[in-house]
Amino acid sequence: MKTAATTYPVHELIRNRWSPRAFSPQPVAPETMDQLFEAASWAASAMNEQPWRYIYAHRADTEAFQKLVDCLMPGNQPWAKNAAVLVLALAKTQYDNGTPNGAALHDLGLANGNLILEATALGLHGHFMGGFHRDKAQEVFQLPENLQPVVIIALGYQGEAELLEEPFLSREKAPRQRKGVSEIAFEGQLPE
Repeated sequence: MKTAATTYPVHELIRNRWSPRAFSPQPVAPETMDQLFEAASWAASAMNEQPWRYIYAHRADTEAFQKLVDCLMPGNQPWAKNAAVLVLALAKTQYDNGTPNGAALHDLGLANGNLILEATALGLHGHFMGGFHRDKAQEVFQLPENLQPVVIIALGYQGEAELLEEPFLSREKAPRQRKGVSEIAFEGQLPE
């Protein structure tokens, strides 16, 4: 566990949430996945649209799981293929009347935040990946135009870092770092 060293006190779920690349072979129970998606479903959303959709596969479901692995960029495939579950997170970019939903990506992010904090509370970890072929995901999963593939999430129980090859092993063992509050939050206006 790589607990965050925060400057200000934050909830332990936030301090304990991190994105490992080493996953154990232990499967994630279907009812646990239902619990994670239930948590996601209770995120806030513009006009209560709930524009998030998820396609997921357990590693044991080799065909669907392999489709998700094949969508990943080569830099993510070597370690992500060991996760117990891969999840494709999608944003529904239009309201039912065809009007663009400018908050869809934001709202999906809130749902993903709920999902990953629930996972952390259950002893699971997730790693969000923007490094995947969106066009391939669109094609392979026959997605309608108004469903935008946003991230793939590797989910599972933490594994042994020593099983990773470089450069992933070094990244796994590196200390966690974040920009300071003074670098990201500005009262009144941005600095010049």
